[in-house]
Amino acid sequence: MTHLQALFNQAIQPLPAIQDEKFASHFDTFAGNQVVLLGDGSHGTSEFYSARAEITKRLIKNHGYTMVAVEADWPDAEAIDRYVRMRPGPQAAVGGVAKGHEPFKRFPTWMWRNREMQQLVEWMRDWNTHQPVERRVGFYGLDLYSMGASIQAVLDYLDGIDPAAAKVARKRYGCLEPWVDEPTSYGLSALHGMEDCESEVMAILRNLLNRRMEYIDKHVPGSGEEEYQSGKQNAYLVLDAEKYYRAMYWSSETSWTMRDTHMFDTLHRLMQHRPPPANKAIVWAHSSHVGDARYTSMGMRRNEVNIGQLCRERLGQENVCILGCGTHTGTVAASHDWDEDMEVMDVNPSRYDSWENIAHETNVPSFLIDLRRDKIDRSLRTAMAAENRLQRFIGVIYRPDTERISHYSHAFLHKQFDGYIWFDQTEAVNPLESIQPKTTLGKEETYPFGV
Repeated sequence: MTHLQALFNQAIQPLPAIQDEKFASHFDTFAGNQVVLLGDGSHGTSEFYSARAEITKRLIKNHGYTMVAVEADWPDAEAIDRYVRMRPGPQAAVGGVAKGHEPFKRFPTWMWRNREMQQLVEWMRDWNTHQPVERRVGFYGLDLYSMGASIQAVLDYLDGIDPAAAKVARKRYGCLEPWVDEPTSYGLSALHGMEDCESEVMAILRNLLNRRMEYIDKHVPGSGEEEYQSGKQNAYLVLDAEKYYRAMYWSSETSWTMRDTHMFDTLHRLMQHRPPPANKAIVWAHSSHVGDARYTSMGMRRNEVNIGQLCRERLGQENVCILGCGTHTGTVAASHDWDEDMEVMDVNPSRYDSWENIAHETNVPSFLIDLRRDKIDRSLRTAMAAENRLQRFIGVIYRPDTERISHYSHAFLHKQFDGYIWFDQTEAVNPLESIQPKTTLGKEETYPFGV
């Protein structure tokens, strides 16, 4: 047994089964932060979703968190938010329909349309029925792949409060109309010299910002702030998506950073929207997004940033907690390539030179290791810093035949996360459907392979 392995074995805290009521209590010491980011090592592992759900419930019930923000599109998440907070407007449960629209129906549907998420959303709605309006827990989307849906949402909002502004906005958004169904083609055309739409899109957002109080006052008392916040966020999303799709073709590193910056900016706007003490947030996203990029190949080699890094830098490390999840083997819900149907695949046993293998060699089925500087043994921290080890990242695409190149990246586990949750053998998430819709996206849109 290596020195690192011996120290690691001494530091772990074995966990009971996820369904055990004591499971989530092991995370109480991470709850004093304004933001808790919960990462997963894949987008298709049941234990990762179930564990995060139990931790989320505990943070809500015992520690006053009122926002759940996920790596999903704003319009889809808002239909869920209207459902869980019982807000007026088109509502939908996970697997439901809101005015003909089913949330989370673009590829990969299983990422949010699964039984584990469905159960959490129903729990949130039940919880909120017993809370005052201002304390109800919201459900929000942080991602930026809903350009077409967000354009329509802005127009619908303006139609209801300012038809004249809606008419102008339709004309301005018309610049993007040819590209709504295939936004990546917009980026390619802009690269080849087509005049971009940034100024037109910016003008719509500027109008919304300048007329904030006027627009809020036009709503039924009590709903104006929420509806304005949503309209404004959709306008920001269109602006950021326009820039993102232009950036995709000349720099995948820049587009990744733009995407995660949008996620952080969205989270920050939400925290400003909900005044203290109701501005404590829980973030669900892949570990490649929440694990501090400065301590992975993303930041060390490609100069990319992510939402975890931005939270620590801009909110203060003392106000942020980052937890990651990992596994050795089992099954995962994923596709072999973009737009292919979901399959339940076998996960290769972790590599000998990975952090996952260090965790596996403890022979403990499930555990938590506290990696915070004031909690971790100094000798273990020194030993971890000296190891140049790999970490596995599985997104919505899994390619086991090329796993080393496709899914492993160098990382410093103890600096990337404040805590690491381990499940030695895991099972695929339980999807509501496996047949996938066709969703046009660029090959370099996400790294590594759909995260």
